[in-house]
Amino acid sequence: MNQGVALVQAYLHVNGYFTVTEYPVMDVLRSGKPFAVTDLDVLAYRFGGAGHELVHGGAGRESAYRMPVDVALHPSSVIPDMIVGEVKEGRARLNPALRQPEVMAVALARFGCCGVEEARGLARELVLRGHAVSAAGHHVRTVAFGGRGQAGQQGPMLVIPMSHVVLFLEEYLSAAWPVLRHAQLSDPALALLALLKKSRVFMPETKAGHD
Repeated sequence: MNQGVALVQAYLHVNGYFTVTEYPVMDVLRSGKPFAVTDLDVLAYRFGGAGHELVHGGAGRESAYRMPVDVALHPSSVIPDMIVGEVKEGRARLNPALRQPEVMAVALARFGCCGVEEARGLARELVLRGHAVSAAGHHVRTVAFGGRGQAGQQGPMLVIPMSHVVLFLEEYLSAAWPVLRHAQLSDPALALLALLKKSRVFMPETKAGHD
């Protein structure tokens, strides 16, 4: 998996999203030969009102480690949210394929947020406006993650800089370190950041010029 996609996946995971990464969109030539139109970097889904408790509080008790969702994602507290995301090391932008309603319709139908016929109409709205709401009440939007770019809504997409993704993950680890330092983390990117943090925590101080 691309390192940038891995970081974005970890970021979305800790914010309560289920993800599918690097999903290929296929088409068929007139000759009948299939070919890849594009790869969708990230498809993510979050149930409305999803929370994140690191430790179960038990009967009648709230967890002391309830982590808030990043406000940069503009999450809804009640509406299911689906993200079609693009990840770039350079300027945050959408691939030309993601500006084609036919490709967007495949992503929407693949995730089961709507039927094939409804997916076509939603895809056109998504390409034009950057967000749409399905008949079932699912909020769908496009998000571009990039090494460069101003955070916020820019035309038909929400932009989240990769620097923000890394900073959020580091702050998440720091806030929850009393718990997470004992956990076996399965997410590769988050596990690597945790290992780096653990190494810094236990690394003895050295003076410049000395081993």
